[in-house]
Amino acid sequence: MTATILHDSPLGPLGADAKDGCITRLRWGPGTLTEGALADLLRTELAAYFAGRLTAFTVPLAITGSAFQRAFLTALTRIPYGQTRTYGDLAAGLAVSAQAIGQACGANPIPVLIPCHRVLGAQGLGGFSGPRGVEDKVALLRLEGAAGLLI
Repeated sequence: MTATILHDSPLGPLGADAKDGCITRLRWGPGTLTEGALADLLRTELAAYFAGRLTAFTVPLAITGSAFQRAFLTALTRIPYGQTRTYGDLAAGLAVSAQAIGQACGANPIPVLIPCHRVLGAQGLGGFSGPRGVEDKVALLRLEGAAGLLI
């Protein structure tokens, strides 16, 4: 299967992988999802999101992993567009350490669609998996109108 870029975003080219009609990974670069209804929907939603016209993705996602990973990723999907939570907020809600939340954010297989960029440290931004790291996190927060939180 040929690797494909689905969207040329402000963060750089994005691709995706899918299985059984659900997105399994959003990639910073080419992915294996190339064509079909799922690819078309993802392209459309990514374009609308980066144009500031989409606040919630509807593309089906495969949320997998351990019970903690599934609970964590589901919790991320519940953080509204333009809002943020701290690692500590999520840690308290999931009864784990803030460090576990930070590690889980870094391992998020579907960034942007599962909004780990909306999770901040108590005293700073924390990290981000984008090609430019925290700079990409800030760009996403600005896009969503949450940049006031950064000042």
